Amino acid sequence: MIYFDNSATTAVLPEAAEAARKYMLERYYNPAAAYAPAVQLERDVSAARANIASKLNADPAELIFTSCGTESNNTAIFGSLKAMHGSGRVIISAVEHPSVYEAATDLKERGYDVRLAPVDGTGKVLAKELAELLTPDTRLVSIMHVNNESGAINDIDAIYSLIKKTVPDALLHVDGVQAFMKEPHVRCDMYSVSGHKLHAPKGVGALFIKKGVRVKPYLLGGGQESGMRSGTTNAPAIMAFSAAVTDYSEHRAEYRDSMLAVKKRLYGNLMRLRDVRLNGPDPDHGAAHILNVSFLGVRGEVLLNALSEKGLLVSTGSACAAHKRGRNRILNAMGILGERQDGAIRFSFSHYNTVAEADAAAQMIEDQVGILRRFRRR
Repeated sequence: MIYFDNSATTAVLPEAAEAARKYMLERYYNPAAAYAPAVQLERDVSAARANIASKLNADPAELIFTSCGTESNNTAIFGSLKAMHGSGRVIISAVEHPSVYEAATDLKERGYDVRLAPVDGTGKVLAKELAELLTPDTRLVSIMHVNNESGAINDIDAIYSLIKKTVPDALLHVDGVQAFMKEPHVRCDMYSVSGHKLHAPKGVGALFIKKGVRVKPYLLGGGQESGMRSGTTNAPAIMAFSAAVTDYSEHRAEYRDSMLAVKKRLYGNLMRLRDVRLNGPDPDHGAAHILNVSFLGVRGEVLLNALSEKGLLVSTGSACAAHKRGRNRILNAMGILGERQDGAIRFSFSHYNTVAEADAAAQMIEDQVGILRRFRRR
């Protein structure tokens, strides 16, 4: 099997799995308890928090643990607005993940003035158009760091400077789920991350909240996470997340070079085929782990199933929208329509992938595209 769907989720790093096992079977205590083993567990969680926070250039007190990227995004958006008076304007990009887009849709129903910042043909936010959307009553801007479908990288530092110069009191939230540890850290008020995109188990994420930014709790209860996120601390997942972050930190350049080599090899192979189009930035200018390509004359869903039967696992877009029928909202916003949208496939890589897999995958794709195109012409 060749797994090229790492933007959906990643294989768990053995060291991360071992950390989770250890804290499930040996150090299984509730860190809120008062006896010595639980107190030591709380120290371990604090060390994990400091480790992950350091990769965001943050103080440990600025990081709260959550269950996933979706919860982090929802906490940032709803929690920060709940701490403000009145409604006002909220701006998101037109290509945000459903956990941001659907939250914005809910805000619109509550009376907020929600605006979508347009993007270019690669999925990158257009700075001039974003600037024109900023008004004195803008409360929050939410822009993803790396687009999960096209691999476009937004210049978050420039966006942050623009917002603070134009509307100093407005907050910038960044969905960093596809960027954390893969791209340099950026300036913002809130930043969401998720463990399972980085070879940690599913069920753990984190949210950076800059000191001084007011966010009201999204979950209420026992007051864990300094009162910001109630619920028994998921120590096994947190320790596994920390182990995965440590590994990535120690091999960051190596992993990036490896993923980029696979991406460029696959891209080069596919571009030799007839009627193939790139959806997103040039491979050298986008995220190293994401490649989106259209095969004209073929439906993406049909090709996906054909490739799956041959042992190649890919996607047609975000896993969170995989079962929704209709047009691809992200590709629509990028101006990719009709036959090109219908034939779009996303490939996403991890450091476990190899150039040999890229060659084998390209041959599978060439074979199946040829068959499907012949079948469609009949």
